[in-house]
Amino acid sequence: MKLSELNTGEKGVIVKVTGRGMFRKRIMEMGFIGGEEVLSVRNAPLNDPVHYKVMGYDVSLRRSEAELIEVLPFSANAATGADNAKAPNTQPLTLSSNDVRTMARERGHTINVALVGNPNSGKTTMFNLLTGAHEHVGNYSGVTVDARCGIFRQGDYTFRIFDLPGTYSLSSYSPEERYVRSHLEDEHPDVIVNIVDASNPERNFYLTSQLIDMDMPMVVALNMFDTVQRSGGSIDYKSLSHLIGAPAVPVSGRSSLGMKELFEAVIRVYEGSEPSLRHIHINYGEELEEGITHMRRALKKIEHIDRHISKRLIAIRLLEKDADTELFIKSLPGGDIVLEERDEHSAYVESIIREDVETAVADARYGFVSGALLETFRRGDIGKREYSKAIDIVVTHRLLGFPIFLLFMWIMFEATFRFGALPMQWIETGVTWLGDFIGRIMPGGPLRDLAVDGIIGGVGGVLVFLPNILILYLFISFMEDSGYMARAAFIMDKIMHKMGLHGKSFIPLVMGFGCNVPAIMASRTIESRSSRMVTMLINPLMSCSARLPVYLLLVGTFFPGREGFVLFALYASGIALAVVMARLFKKILFKGEDLPFVMELPPYRLPTLRSVLVHVWEKGKQYLRKMGGVILVASIVIWFLGYFPLQPEGATEAAMEENSYIGRLGKFIEPALAPLGFDWKMSVCLLGGMAAKEVVVSTLGVLGMPEFTATAALSFMFFVLIYFPCIATITAISSEAGSWKWGAFAVVYTCMLAWIVSALVYNIGVWIGCSG
Repeated sequence: MKLSELNTGEKGVIVKVTGRGMFRKRIMEMGFIGGEEVLSVRNAPLNDPVHYKVMGYDVSLRRSEAELIEVLPFSANAATGADNAKAPNTQPLTLSSNDVRTMARERGHTINVALVGNPNSGKTTMFNLLTGAHEHVGNYSGVTVDARCGIFRQGDYTFRIFDLPGTYSLSSYSPEERYVRSHLEDEHPDVIVNIVDASNPERNFYLTSQLIDMDMPMVVALNMFDTVQRSGGSIDYKSLSHLIGAPAVPVSGRSSLGMKELFEAVIRVYEGSEPSLRHIHINYGEELEEGITHMRRALKKIEHIDRHISKRLIAIRLLEKDADTELFIKSLPGGDIVLEERDEHSAYVESIIREDVETAVADARYGFVSGALLETFRRGDIGKREYSKAIDIVVTHRLLGFPIFLLFMWIMFEATFRFGALPMQWIETGVTWLGDFIGRIMPGGPLRDLAVDGIIGGVGGVLVFLPNILILYLFISFMEDSGYMARAAFIMDKIMHKMGLHGKSFIPLVMGFGCNVPAIMASRTIESRSSRMVTMLINPLMSCSARLPVYLLLVGTFFPGREGFVLFALYASGIALAVVMARLFKKILFKGEDLPFVMELPPYRLPTLRSVLVHVWEKGKQYLRKMGGVILVASIVIWFLGYFPLQPEGATEAAMEENSYIGRLGKFIEPALAPLGFDWKMSVCLLGGMAAKEVVVSTLGVLGMPEFTATAALSFMFFVLIYFPCIATITAISSEAGSWKWGAFAVVYTCMLAWIVSALVYNIGVWIGCSG
C-alpha cells in the first residue's frame, strides 16, 4: 500500500521509494528508505500535508509525495490483502516488527522492470530468454501489442519484467506509442531497460533521448553486441554511459551474453549506487531552451501536476503541440492560461528559428545522438544490412518480387500436404487401431458407441492433421523470424493501396493464415481506425489453420495429384475476396484517410532453431488443447444428437441417422443449402463448424462421409473458407472494435458471401460438366 493510505496512528515499514530524479533522492535523504519504520502522526487541518515520524525525526510530506512511497502496515489483514468485509467481528491481526520487516525486505527486493525499445531491437527475444516465456518473436514491427509480464530471479532480487510494445518514439501518434508512454507514466516502473540494436544505434537512440527527457531510472542494453564485434565494429560503452547519464551494458538476447551484468546494473540503479547514473538535459538550443524555461515557470503555477512528472518534459511536449499533453493541461485549473502562454512562446521561437518546434526538437535529439555516437561508436566494414540489401535486390525486385512471393506461398502449401502425408497416415492408423481395440474390449451398447464413434472417431479425425498444422506454422514462423514477412508487406503494398489500406495491414492478414484471433489483435498497430477496422473485418477471409483439416480431407479425396494447387487456389481466393470486400468497405463504411506506407525493412536474420521450434510447439499445444476442449465436447454432443432417439430394431443405418435429432435438424436447414450442392449431413457439419472449424471434420468422423461429388466438395470448401469464422474470432472483432455490432456484422456478411460464392462455384461446375 501507499504511505498516504496509512491512517493516523498507524505504523508501517517502508518497502521502496518510487518517483524520479532529485525528488526521489531528497525523499530518501530524509530517511524514507527501505526497511525503516514510519508512523503516521497527524493530518494538517485540510488533510494535507501529513506529519510522519521516521528514524526519530518529525517530517511532513504532501499526500502526492507520500503516494510515491510503498509501505507495509503492521496489520496482517492489510499486509496480505485479506478482506475483512466478510467477517465484521474479526479483529485485525497484529504482526510483529520482525515479520513486517521480513515482508518489506522481500517486497523491497522485487524490482519492476519495463523493457522498452524499437521494433526489431530484440526486446521480446530477451523477455523470452529471461522469463522462459514462449511469446512469439517476429522480425517485424507490431508483434507485441500489449504488455506481457514475466518473472526473473538473480541473486537476492526478483524482477517483474514487462515486455512493452515496440515503438520508435514516445509521441502520441500510434497506439503502441501511447501505450508505452502511459505505462511508464502511470505504472512508474522501478527501472527502465532500454533495449537498443547496437548494430543500428543512430535510429534506436532517438527513443533513448526521449527516455532521458523523462528523467526515469534507466539502463541501456546494447543488444546484438556480438554482431557488432563480428563485423569489426566497436562501442565504447563506458564512455557512452557517462555521456547519456545511464549505464550502457553490452548484451545479446540470442546467446545470453551480458545478461548477468545487465541486471547487476539494474540493481545498482535501483539502489542508487550506479556511478554513471545522473540526470542530464539535452540542449535544444538557446531559443528553444528559453521557451522551455518560460513554460516551466508557467507550469509551476498549476498545483495539480504530480511531482513524478518532469516539468521540463511537459514543457517540451507542450511546445511540440503534443495532443495528449494539451488535453491533460487543459483539464487542470489554470490550464487554459498555460496553453495561451505556450502559443505565444511557440510562435516567438518559430519566428526566430524559422521552422516548427517539433522539427527543431527532433533535430536537436538526433544531434545529441550523433554527438554521443561520434565519440563512442565505430561501424564495422560488413554487416547484416549489406547482406540484407543484396537479398532485397532480388526478393523485392519490381518484376521478380511478386512471383517469388507467390512461389514461396505455393511451396508452403505443397510442403504442408506432401511432408505431412506420411505422419498423417501413421496417426490415422493409430486412431483406427485404438478404435478397433476399444470396440473389442468394451461390451456393446451406447457407452461403447460413444467411445468409438463419438470420442475416438470425432477427436481422432482431427488429430490426424496435426503434422500438417505444424508444417504450416513452421513456414509462417520462418517468414516472420527471418524478416521476409516485412518484405511481403512491401511487395503487397500496391494491392493493399488498391484496397484503400497499406502494406502494414498485410502483416495481420498473413498472420490470419495461422489464427484469426491474434491476427485481429495485431491490427492494433495500424494507426488509422478506418484501415484497422477494414483489416479486422476482412481477416476472417484468411484461411486459418483450423480450416486446413477440412481442406486436406476433401482435397486428398477428390483432387489427387493436384492437392497443392487446389490448396493454393483456396488461399488465393480468400485473399482475392478480401481485396474486393476491403474495397467495398472503404467506399461504403469507412471513407477514411489514406495513410502513407511507412514501415521498417529490418535486416535479415537466420532464425534460431529454438525460436522456430518453440513457436511451432506452442501452436501444436494449442491445437491439442482445442481437441481436448471444444472439439471433444462438440464430438460428444454431435454423437448424442445423431444416436438418439433410439430407432426400432431393423431400421437401416441411413434411416436411423435421418430420424435422429441431428438428422431432423439437418433436414430442416437442407433446403437453404441445397442450391450449393449440400445434403443434410454437410449442413449439420457447417453448424458445428461455428464453434471451431475442426469440428467440421470431427462431425464427418461421427456421421460418416456424405455423398460428395468433386464440385460439391469444392463448393463446400469455399463455404468453409468464407462463412462464420469461429466464436473466438467474432469475440475478438467485437472487443477490438469496441462494439458487438461489428462482430454481428462480420457474422452476417461472411455467411451471405459464403452462400453466394459457393452457389456460383457449384452451379458453374455443374454447368461445365465437372460434377463427376
